[in-house]
Amino acid sequence: MNEFRTKKAVSKETFVFLAILIATTVYFGTTMGFDVMFDVIIKTAHDLLLDTVFKIMAIAVLAGAFAALMTEFGVVSLINKVLSPIMRPLYNLPGAASLGIITTYLSDNPAIISLTKDKSFTKFFKEHEIPTLCNLGTAFGMGMVLSFYLFSLNADFLPAIIVGNLSALIGSIVSVKIMLHHTKKYYGVTKESERESSLSAEQLSKVREIRPGNTLERFLEAILDGGKNGVEMGLAIIPGVLVICTAVMMLTFGPQGANGEYIGAAYEGVGLFPQLASYIAPVLEFFFGFTSTEAVTLPITSLGAVGAAMGMVPRLLDGGLIASNDIAVFTAMGMCWSGYLSTHVGMMDALGVKRLANKAIISHTFGGLAAGISANYIYKLVVLVMG
Repeated sequence: MNEFRTKKAVSKETFVFLAILIATTVYFGTTMGFDVMFDVIIKTAHDLLLDTVFKIMAIAVLAGAFAALMTEFGVVSLINKVLSPIMRPLYNLPGAASLGIITTYLSDNPAIISLTKDKSFTKFFKEHEIPTLCNLGTAFGMGMVLSFYLFSLNADFLPAIIVGNLSALIGSIVSVKIMLHHTKKYYGVTKESERESSLSAEQLSKVREIRPGNTLERFLEAILDGGKNGVEMGLAIIPGVLVICTAVMMLTFGPQGANGEYIGAAYEGVGLFPQLASYIAPVLEFFFGFTSTEAVTLPITSLGAVGAAMGMVPRLLDGGLIASNDIAVFTAMGMCWSGYLSTHVGMMDALGVKRLANKAIISHTFGGLAAGISANYIYKLVVLVMG
């Protein structure tokens, strides 16, 4: 399938794009100062590269090695057999997909891509199901880190954290189901072809391929192969993280100077998202139960990087701007979204279906919203029941 099409050299969209680009540059430049704007862009991208991308790559290497061992010695096959009765009704995915949930929950979103590079893992899936793994894995990215971090701030948050984890599960189901609808259309799946691929996957699941050599040789080769896949995946996500996450950060945060002035530090911005949130505060209160308009910055920041959102929690707690209900909602949306705007494009590219990236993003947006709304009302119900 060709990735590029032809179009008139200079068209209407050329001038529309220029107008948007100039307007955006003028907005940021007049607010922050043009010198500060470019300084912040460079420093933010540099910081993301060192502190986010390389961290993700390290996680991906370790997760890739771990996943390769799991498939080499039949653990994935066992998980597939045990959990298929659960995963099919919930996600319409094979039981092996649960390994992706476990891997990303213990690490980060892109860890699931390392699994997709292993044929012993992907053999359980139909062709149109593989792209949905991007949404499935992202919904649980950094789940353990986020949960333990919030618990360390206050042990009383435990019920809210548990509700948040449950709600992230609900969000993941919504995201995957919507994405499956798009992938079926993209691959032209019919009921007959789906039935045939199911039979093929069932036959393949009865056996598994192993590497040549004795047990120790297979162990070492699996680690190296899996780690190599992690490196390739880490490199593939760099453009998405640096470009998209930088933009999200600059739209979320404001000046960091002691007196509210710009100092040209990484992650400074115009603070547009919190301003916009103030206009729809009643709507946010109804659906998500936010204690303050500032609380909306947590899920919004999670669009770019949930780690950055975690760093904002203590400051909001000290200012009395968030409460337990907000923690439940943030846990759900932070885990479910977990920086998907900064990783989804790269992850879909690594899966070889970059043209479906927009569908994946739209599907996951609804999934995160479902997670947040579920967390708000489930937690209120828990508080009501517990008295």
